[in-house]
Amino acid sequence: MLKFEKVGKKYPNGYEAVKNISFEIEAGEILVLIGPSGCGKTTTMKMINRLVPHTSGHIYIHGKDITKENPVTLRKNIGYVIQQAGLFPHYTIEDNVGLIPDLKGWDVNKRKERVLEMLRLVGLDPALYAKRYPKQLSGGQQQRVGVARALAADPEIILMDEPFGALDPITREQLQDELLRMQQEVKKTIVFVTHDMDEALKLGDKIAILKDGVIVQLDTPYELLSRPANDFVESFIGKNRIYQNPEYIPVTEVMRDNPSTSLPSRTLGKALTFMRQRKMDTLLVGNEKGKLLGIVSAYDVTAKMEQSLTIEEIMTPPGVVLQDTATARDALSLITEAPYGIIPIVTAEGNIAGIVTRGSLLTAFAAQWGGVKEEEVSV
Repeated sequence: MLKFEKVGKKYPNGYEAVKNISFEIEAGEILVLIGPSGCGKTTTMKMINRLVPHTSGHIYIHGKDITKENPVTLRKNIGYVIQQAGLFPHYTIEDNVGLIPDLKGWDVNKRKERVLEMLRLVGLDPALYAKRYPKQLSGGQQQRVGVARALAADPEIILMDEPFGALDPITREQLQDELLRMQQEVKKTIVFVTHDMDEALKLGDKIAILKDGVIVQLDTPYELLSRPANDFVESFIGKNRIYQNPEYIPVTEVMRDNPSTSLPSRTLGKALTFMRQRKMDTLLVGNEKGKLLGIVSAYDVTAKMEQSLTIEEIMTPPGVVLQDTATARDALSLITEAPYGIIPIVTAEGNIAGIVTRGSLLTAFAAQWGGVKEEEVSV
């Protein structure tokens, strides 16, 4: 949808702000550009709407070279949100939001309807805010108006240049959440510039890390966190940041893949002996193909030892179960609800893949945060 092909920006004094970068963004994706000051992220974004003309390579939108387009027409079809909104102070809120539709010659009624729709979308009641002026709004409200204005003409691409950078942390987080909510509805292609790694991880479908005008790594948040391309990327991201973002950690990385299991036909005496040998107080019960059937505890086995029963007759349903596609955050949120303090991990077919315990979670996170070896953590 948006493609950079060996694009560069060189100024007359010889300074190269951007050097030979190439990437593609699919429709509906959020690409975040991030890097140290002066790395070329804002220049890269501004080349998309030709506010900064590129000096080498090609930029395509839907396969069309942007240099073949009239720059004014190009910009009318690309939404643009900057830090501190950039609203016209002498225009009302509805006039600010309706500016691009007006420039594109929309019918008055159609324009007004669209303005009201956009204000509602960004969480501003038109009855309260449409007739106000920017100075009558808070910084966060002004940024919402800026987003509404960028969306008003229904552009396919939206450029956002550190739009939340000047806001307080609480308002900033609220607007990040609002942007993600809106993106679920409008599915725009967004290029977002930020200097905040946490913001990049939260918002980006893909993140491009730039240094000295070059893309050092472009990847999904998980790939960046788990497989940084080099020492610079690892240092820039923060070595332990993945463990501050457990939604990016597969549950398979915090589970034990050799849980104690038993067939349902095993007698209680044999089951207890097996658990003592393995030093475990629970067993997962599975059939011959490994499909999870239930859980049995050493307490239940001991309590009914005098009866001639099998595991199948005393096992309980597993209660809390996660598929192997889940994340560590899912496990963290459910571990306190799990019977016996364990969460069986199963494949899509329901076969036992592993088990998450409080101990396995503690081991995984303690090893990253404190350099603790697995055998040093009591489980």
